[in-house]
Amino acid sequence: MSTNQNTLITIVGPTAVGKTALSIQLANVFSASIISCDSRQFFKEMTIGTAVPESKELAAAIHYFIQNRSVFDSYNVGEFERDALEKLEVLFKENPIQIMVGGSGLYVDAVLNGLDYFPEVDPKIREALLLKIEKEGIEVLQKQLKELDLETYKLIAIDNPHRIMRALEVCIGSGIPYSTFKNKPKKQRNFKSIKIGLNADREIIYNRINQRVDAMIDNGLIEEAKTLYAHKELNALQTVGYRELFSFFDGNFTKEFAISEIKKNSRRFAKRQLTWFKRDKNTLWFDYLTDKLTIASEVSEKINKLKE
Repeated sequence: MSTNQNTLITIVGPTAVGKTALSIQLANVFSASIISCDSRQFFKEMTIGTAVPESKELAAAIHYFIQNRSVFDSYNVGEFERDALEKLEVLFKENPIQIMVGGSGLYVDAVLNGLDYFPEVDPKIREALLLKIEKEGIEVLQKQLKELDLETYKLIAIDNPHRIMRALEVCIGSGIPYSTFKNKPKKQRNFKSIKIGLNADREIIYNRINQRVDAMIDNGLIEEAKTLYAHKELNALQTVGYRELFSFFDGNFTKEFAISEIKKNSRRFAKRQLTWFKRDKNTLWFDYLTDKLTIASEVSEKINKLKE
C-alpha cells in the first residue's frame, strides 16, 4: 500500500442501483472529481442506452471519461487503465481524495490492481472461433467455455461474443483456463483504495432495471439505435440495449420482444456484476437507501484509519 495520503474512493454495484447519485454526493462532500469507469459510457454516440448521467448530474461534479470517445475508435481496458492513472496523477495534485464510479468490473480492477498478463495467441484460433459463431451461433461457444473454464463462464458477460471469444482463444491457445491467468499479485499504486458497494434486494434491482428500460424507450432509445444500426458489427455496440434492437431491425424480433430481451439481459448483467464485485471481501457494502451523508461519514472514518 502506498505511504502517501492519496485516496481513491471507488463506488461499485449493479446497474440501476444509484451509483451516480452517490458518486456526486461524495464528490461534493470531499471536493473531488469523478472518474467514470463504465465502459459503455465512453462513447458519445451511445447516450440513452448506456444511462449516461443527465446534464444536471454532469454539472453537479467534474466528470472524466464520459462520452470522450467514438464508437469508431478502438479503445480497450489497457488503454483506459493508462489514461485513468494519468488523469488521477494530475487530480491528486489538486486534492488527495478522488472518486471513481462504475459497473465495469474489469475496468475497475485494471485501475486499482493492474491488468493480468495473458499469453500471445495464434490469430488463427480467433479466426476459427469467428467462423464457428457465424455458422453455429453464440450458444456453441458458450457451451465450450463452460466446459473449458467454468469460473470464467460464471463471471463474464456471457452474451458478449467478443468476451467469450477472448476467453476461449486463451483457453485453447494455452491449454490452460483463462481464469488461471487472473488474480496475480497486485501492482503497486500511488494511492490508497477504499471500495464501497451499493446493493438492494434482487426484486428491487430488477424492478428498477425494468423501469429504467421503459424510460429509455420513452426517451428515444429505438431512434438512437437506428442511427447506429449500419455499424452494428462494431465492438462498442455489442452490448445490451442495442444488440436486441438490432435484432428487431433485422426482423428477427418484434419490438415488444426486443424490449423484454433488453430487460432480461440487463437483469442478467446486474447479476454478473454482483458476482464480480462480491469477490472483493474488502468492499464496504451499503443498502441503496442508506443516507448518503451516513455513507460519507463512514468513508471519512475509513480514510482517517488509512492515515494512521
